[in-house]
Amino acid sequence: MSRAEHANDIRLISPAARDALQTWLNHQRSLKGAAENTITAYQGDVADFLAFITAFKAESQGLAALAQITITDMRAWMARTRGPDVGPRSMARKLSAVKAFYRWLASREGFEPTAVLSTRAPKYQKKLPRPLAVDAAKALIDCVEIQSDRPWVSARDVAVLTLLWGCGLRISEALALTGRDAPLPESLRIFGKGGKERMVPVLPAAREAVENYSRLCPYPKTPDAPLFRAIRGGPLSARSIAKVMADARMQLGLPATATPHAMRHSFATHLLDAGGDLRAIQELLGHASLSTTQAYTAVDTARLMEVYNRAHPKAG
Repeated sequence: MSRAEHANDIRLISPAARDALQTWLNHQRSLKGAAENTITAYQGDVADFLAFITAFKAESQGLAALAQITITDMRAWMARTRGPDVGPRSMARKLSAVKAFYRWLASREGFEPTAVLSTRAPKYQKKLPRPLAVDAAKALIDCVEIQSDRPWVSARDVAVLTLLWGCGLRISEALALTGRDAPLPESLRIFGKGGKERMVPVLPAAREAVENYSRLCPYPKTPDAPLFRAIRGGPLSARSIAKVMADARMQLGLPATATPHAMRHSFATHLLDAGGDLRAIQELLGHASLSTTQAYTAVDTARLMEVYNRAHPKAG
């Protein structure tokens, strides 16, 4: 949805519903610790729903009217929302946001939100993580090391990718490091999604890569400045690292799934391959739910079955 379309949605919503939405968003931000990206997504999804209901009912939807939403209303909204740009996964996310808002609104206003909460999300196949093989991850880092004609830039890119693979950091977490974090300690305090804190062990290779970059970087290292700098000295962007990896994977003939996030997936998968405990891997990744981490066991099983089907005498 464009900003203009979103602004139109907001104007369609009644003042009471708009205030309720803002109060709920504040609740999600302050009490639930939701990240700003999550808040933005929630706001767009719920505002879109409220605006649709207003247009569908052809009258202002105050809080009393919102309490009277029916299954028919929900189906109409889902039918209008689904389309080429909104697949089953996106629709499920939007419905989840609306349900969370209604669960909160119902407890606050004292009505029964059955019609909303009983609405089923469309079924979709969950995508499994796409990790890289160990040799492919190594090859990517080796390739990145020789891509730039500026030694400090090459060292920077190697340091970032080594942190993603060696520590399982999200790209946003790696780029959030400041001069205060270097030289890296043996354990790094990371603030992940929703401000959730975790301690991550730092491998010697990652410490050495960051130290090498720090030594070559032409910009002064100050406690509050970004550790990883762009060419002109500003903060390094995730888009820049994605482009570096895109160039490297093209040279190596790797698939489009070889992204910065795939390095984090590889960290988890390689730990699991080596006998790592799923709970420990959950903590290292900063997953709120073990079910998220369990996706890696599905990857492991899928790979095992490939080997079985290829190698077992009866498979032919």
